[in-house]
Amino acid sequence: MKLVNITLALLFTVFAIVQYNDPDPWLWISVYSFIAIVSGLAAVKIYPTWLIRIGLASCVIGLGILLPDFIDWMNTGAESITESMQAKKPHIELTREFLGLLLCTLVMGLHLWQSQQK
Repeated sequence: MKLVNITLALLFTVFAIVQYNDPDPWLWISVYSFIAIVSGLAAVKIYPTWLIRIGLASCVIGLGILLPDFIDWMNTGAESITESMQAKKPHIELTREFLGLLLCTLVMGLHLWQSQQK
């Protein structure tokens, strides 16, 4: 799991770096940096369970907030969200954010599971 956690830490660091031109960069740089830090700690077998739980809860709340926009995207035919980085329709950008947050939720769930395997 060490290699997985190192890979996640590096991947989420890159995700944080490329958020500089996002409409709300401070939020996503913070979110992805948080996941990168927790993944880095997990790589050295440090599992601050309280921090992981707060991160996981925050991700789930964020998913709940973005869920209506994701459903709207699905109801409009699930048009491509990758054709252009300039999202002309709000639900496209919010769908991207939903999917990014879903990935964060899965990683935080993995770290919570790892913390309980010690």
